[in-house]
Amino acid sequence: MIELKNKINMKIAHSFSQAAATYDAAAILQREVGERLFERLSLIKQQPATILDVGAGTGHFARLLEKKYRKAHIILLDIAQGMLEHAKSKKNWLTHQHFVCTDAQKLALADNSIDLIFSNLTFQWCTDIDEVFKELHRVLKPGGSLFFTTVGPDTLKELRYSWQAVDNYQHVNQFLDMHDVGDALVRQQFSDAVMDMEHFTLTYPTAFELMRELKALGTQTILQDQHIGLTGKTRFAKLVETYETFRNDDGRLPATYEIIYGHAWKTEKLPHQIGNEVHIPVSSIMKKAPK
Repeated sequence: MIELKNKINMKIAHSFSQAAATYDAAAILQREVGERLFERLSLIKQQPATILDVGAGTGHFARLLEKKYRKAHIILLDIAQGMLEHAKSKKNWLTHQHFVCTDAQKLALADNSIDLIFSNLTFQWCTDIDEVFKELHRVLKPGGSLFFTTVGPDTLKELRYSWQAVDNYQHVNQFLDMHDVGDALVRQQFSDAVMDMEHFTLTYPTAFELMRELKALGTQTILQDQHIGLTGKTRFAKLVETYETFRNDDGRLPATYEIIYGHAWKTEKLPHQIGNEVHIPVSSIMKKAPK
């Protein structure tokens, strides 16, 4: 299992590193979703001193976070070294940006060191959402907050259906339901979790244009069946033929994305809290004798 996770992580890192130069031009949906998530930061009243951008990619939202919280240190974390190198090339040397190349499921950060975690469309690439939330909870300071987006099971449902007409291999990832993501937050002791979801539909002139955009984004699918081999012309023709059945009245081919939004907090520990027990000195609850 660990070996499989490592192989998947290496594949993801390589794919996104290769796409670093083309990502920003293709990331229309990613930019829109991230901006909507960014607006939700208005729920935070305090000024965070240290912010972690998980899956920072080319650094677009890290730069926005830096403008919003000018005194904060921003940690850009990504599994793809190529993405971080691209982000570094846009860095303003007067700012407080730090770069960490690591897996979100194994953060190379100290306990209780982060005030705010921001993550846009990253968790769907992680093999174990509980491990992700466990690590994020560990590095958050008590009272710290997590804001994120990920994708749900309806994402690319047209493409998934079309591939099923070609063969029995898994060509499009299976994504977690919003309720499963919310349950994982609770299991990892986050509090006041709020989840919601919306659908976006992008349209394309051809199935080839959709596939080309996915490649430009670096979002090639993780093949759980580990099927090896190139897609032949006959098989791709069958895929295109099936996808054509979705063509809408405007003459375009739709691609559905189910976007999940979530935010939650790490509870501040009560005085003298040990594990799940709270120890309160008797002296602090006894009434003072009248003078």
